[in-house]
Amino acid sequence: MKPNLEGNIYRIRFSEQELAQAREFWRPICQYLQRYFDPQGTTLDLGAGYCHFINNIASREKLALDLNEENLRLYAAPDVRCIVSTGADLAGIASSSVDAVFASNVYEHFPSREDVARSLEEAYRVLRPGGRFTVLQPNFAYCAKQYFDFFDHRLIFTHKGMAEGLEISGFQMERITARFLPYTSKSRLPTAPWMISMYLSFPPAWQILGSQMLLVARKPAR
Repeated sequence: MKPNLEGNIYRIRFSEQELAQAREFWRPICQYLQRYFDPQGTTLDLGAGYCHFINNIASREKLALDLNEENLRLYAAPDVRCIVSTGADLAGIASSSVDAVFASNVYEHFPSREDVARSLEEAYRVLRPGGRFTVLQPNFAYCAKQYFDFFDHRLIFTHKGMAEGLEISGFQMERITARFLPYTSKSRLPTAPWMISMYLSFPPAWQILGSQMLLVARKPAR
């Protein structure tokens, strides 16, 4: 029998206490990111995982896409429409029907760069003209020593390489922040929501602690 690698990894990686803590510190992160998401629009969380982002962001319509059906069933809020699929296949979403796409800590798990390219192209397709694609991603340039501490990390990206991939797919870069959040929520750094809010309000701290990139790209308006 083929082992359920993805299911087993996420079953042991985070305790219920750690998941509860993550839900709390994602609230100030979403408050910071809200500027890129229209509360009256449609938002797609590509690779939603435990749904920390999509449950907390303000949006009229919320879509959570993930290959792990169990996580979607357990963690998506009642107002979230769940789609079971890979991030490279958004066939269940109509073209030009989404105002914003978000992908957090997703592309390092993809099997190939070709699949990442297809995912970027699919995100471009489903976005309305003028829509934004926001990517939060480990930046190998600043976390190389710890990058493969996670068994399921396959691909590596820097902010420059990811920005280039987005531009190749037709996006226009609106923001490139090489150092934003710390590498992992399992770090020993304080994770109380008020401390996260303070951290986000003080960008000089990002240059010391940040090892995840934040990229915001826009689909050109017609």
